Parts: sequence; C-alpha cells; structure tokens
Amino acid sequence: MVRKIKKVLRSKPTIEGAGVHLKRAFGYDHVPQLDPFLLLDDFRSESPDRYLAGFPWHPHRGIETITYMLEGSVEHGDSLGNRGVISVGQVQWMTAGSGIIHQEMPKGDRAGRMGGFQLWANLPASQKMMDPRYRDIKETMIPHVTTDNGAEVRVICGKVGKVTGPVTDVVIEPEYLDVSVPADVTFRHAVKDSHAVFAYVIEGEAYFDKGRDSYAYEVEGANYFDFDRECLIHSESLVMFDEGDEVHVTTKDKPVRFLLISGQPLHEPVAWYGPIVMNTQEELRMAFEEYRNGTFIKHK
Repeated sequence: MVRKIKKVLRSKPTIEGAGVHLKRAFGYDHVPQLDPFLLLDDFRSESPDRYLAGFPWHPHRGIETITYMLEGSVEHGDSLGNRGVISVGQVQWMTAGSGIIHQEMPKGDRAGRMGGFQLWANLPASQKMMDPRYRDIKETMIPHVTTDNGAEVRVICGKVGKVTGPVTDVVIEPEYLDVSVPADVTFRHAVKDSHAVFAYVIEGEAYFDKGRDSYAYEVEGANYFDFDRECLIHSESLVMFDEGDEVHVTTKDKPVRFLLISGQPLHEPVAWYGPIVMNTQEELRMAFEEYRNGTFIKHK
C-alpha cells in the first residue's frame, strides 16, 4: 500500500548554540509523532555572521546525532579527545550514549556558504548508557544509485535495490536517503510498514502522495482539502507519511531533491530537556546533576 500524507510541517526559523540561525523542520513539539526521531535542523546559510558562533562545548546523553554536510564544513571536538572536520558530502553519526561533551563549529566555503542537516535519533532505554562512538562517513563511502527513470539516490543508511549504505548495526533500523528526481518522473521506494517515515524537501517541488488529486492532510495544525496546486510540496517543508509499505514521489515541471528517512519506533516514554534525552524525569535530573558535579562522562 502506498503511503499517503499524514501531515505537512513548514520549517521554522530558530536560533541555537551561541547564535546560529537555522530552520527547524520538527522538534520537541512533535514527540512522539516521528518516534524514534526527535529533531531535524536545516542549517543552510550564506551569511557567516549567522553561523560562525557555532555550538560551543555542550553535553549529550541518550541520543544519536547525525550530521550531513552539503556545503562548507564543521570542525568538531569532544571530551574524549576526538577531533575532526565534517566536509561536503560527509556524514558524522555520533552515538552520545552514556554521555559526551563536544563542540561543533561551522565554517563556510570560499563564498561564505555553509549548510547541512542535523537529525537526532532516540536511543532505547536498554542502550541509553552505552559507550559513546563515532562513525565518520566519507563522501566516497556513500554509494550512488541511479534508477531506471533517472532518479539519483545517495544511500547513507538503508537499502536501494541491491545497494546498502555504509551505516549499519543501528537498533532503530534507520534508512537515510538523499534523493534527486528529475522533472516529470515518479520515484518509488519500498519502506517497512512498521517504520515511521518522513521526507524533507531540500529544493524544488513534488507530489508526495499517489492520490494527490483529491486528499486531505494536516498543515501546521489546520485541516486543508487540497486539489492539485496545493498538493505540490515545496522546499523547506517536511512530509509525515501515514501507514504503508511504499512511498511514491512524483515531479511535475520542476525537479526535486529531498531527504527520505525512516526508522523503527521505540514506543518508550521520553524525558527531554535541551541536549539530553532520557526515559524518566529522575534520569534527566540525575544527568544534569552529574554534569554539574563533573561525573557526567562514564566512558574512559
């Protein structure tokens, strides 16, 4: 069954870190609608004064942060002594687990452009306190697939046809695809019926529902019955899909590029404040107490 649109969210401007201007596709207010995912930030910018302040030292516990760069770079370092740079086309899959303190400092390219996405994925209660780890995925490690009708897919995590992405062994069984579809083409992709699935439009426009000529969906809390024109989903919009085992995305006069992401819901309580996500308020209180008294880092 082809998945229909459940809800469309328009990303909203916000400021994070030490003054980084970005657009939030979804976050705290949408838990647990996209379980196991917690947050998606679009931090593309052409103005260095809107991102250079970066994200100075801060803690994480209980989650995974997935950073995908399209332009510029991000220099990172952490309390375990790791240092590195996430450059164009690269992905950093960081599992905070029991706790890590790190910083992320964006840098623009020669034209001052910097941009990418950061996704937060929740960890199940059984792995909240696992040892932190990094997976640094170079651009050359990410396979490209071209479909019969000319759509191009970068497979970061998951599977397209017989091609599997480099990120494996993640408990929520995620799929993370960067999909580009030419004009007047339909992209079809099988997804697991049990998974939460969403798409975020990077640029262009497309129909994200097979029954696009007559259906209803929720846009930012209001119900709209849309016919043809309004069914085209534009850039910086997020599509939540309903149940089903296949996604169809059809372009009209313009191409589209979007992220297609899915994962197995955890169905667990969420206690979330700032950069720390646990299952109970007591666990959350303990995490911040440990951060204040210097016992936050468990892994040696």
